[in-house]
Amino acid sequence: MNPQTPQDRKVRVGIIGVGNCARALLEGIAFYRHDPAATEGLMHPRVGPYTAGSVEPVAAWDVDAEKVGKPLWDARAAGQNLSVGIPWSDLPPVGEDVTVMRGPTLDGAGTRYRERMELAPDWPNYDGAEIIEQIRESRVDVLLNYLPVGSQHATEWWAQIALDAGCAFVNNIPVFIARKDYWRDRFRQARLPLIGDDIKSQLGATYLHRIIVQAFADRGITLDRTYQLNVGGNMDFYNMLEDARLASKRESKSSAVTDAYPRELDPANVHIGPSDHVAWLGDTKKAFIRCEGRGFGGAPIELDVTLTVPDSPNSAGVVIDAARIAKLALDRQDAAAADHVSAWLFKAPPRAVASIPDQTAKDRIGAWLTGGEER
Repeated sequence: MNPQTPQDRKVRVGIIGVGNCARALLEGIAFYRHDPAATEGLMHPRVGPYTAGSVEPVAAWDVDAEKVGKPLWDARAAGQNLSVGIPWSDLPPVGEDVTVMRGPTLDGAGTRYRERMELAPDWPNYDGAEIIEQIRESRVDVLLNYLPVGSQHATEWWAQIALDAGCAFVNNIPVFIARKDYWRDRFRQARLPLIGDDIKSQLGATYLHRIIVQAFADRGITLDRTYQLNVGGNMDFYNMLEDARLASKRESKSSAVTDAYPRELDPANVHIGPSDHVAWLGDTKKAFIRCEGRGFGGAPIELDVTLTVPDSPNSAGVVIDAARIAKLALDRQDAAAADHVSAWLFKAPPRAVASIPDQTAKDRIGAWLTGGEER
């Protein structure tokens, strides 16, 4: 933990993977710094003393030859990264003094990724000592994991680095860290916040789907069958064309929806997951949700919803809260708060809180943020 004076209220973050989601976060920070009074798009304009503009990128790692060695602000628009729809041309750069460093590849670059990018010269020191030193020299408070879907080994490697370096860890991707007791217990013992797993986008398909199935239950409607199909045009969707990397993604999205429905659903009647890459969509994501059920007297009910959203800013609107809450938990030495923020902001939180309603998780975080006793 890094003590700060009241004049230096920053959330110092290290970014693991400078892809489109990281780009949206950087441009969003610049947007809210440019207009500190702006509150649109923010669930919490303030988290303790921290505004959206308080988030300060101080370190970043990648494996892409077009990003490693560049200033972070330049790297955010390099390689296969796409425009994310934030008007940034007149914004002051964020992270221009941070050089993107080479991280270990491990399983972080799958077959599809390597079709479109060249790996930077390899980083040979895999014991992590060099990166721990980089984290400490940069005084990182919170590590943000933005590795590609399917990077289980690499994410575990970075989680261990966070423990060894003494900083919080926010796992934005669908591999299981916070959900596993092994990691949760170790972070708790170290009094370090562990938040995750897998971003539940600000107004994303999973959040909307959870609301719908909860409404079925609340209104006495039996849900028989449901699906959620997602398409997009960014590298996240291109990476997910590699089916071998999708097991945890499908489990994360499916459990996030079925956990919100209090009755048993036949797994054969639930299909939730990424569907295809449509290049011309760019960073736009389209989700198709269908629910079939039975109402009063068994009368059939069918519901179809189409959601169109900017994919990466939808993620950044959640990460901007997760990073600040992680820092406030460090300030308060209260790592236990990570459970309920995980339940509110992530698809696959620890099992102990996975089934609580979104509103309950939101209320508990609200009480914690205002200094209440509720957990």
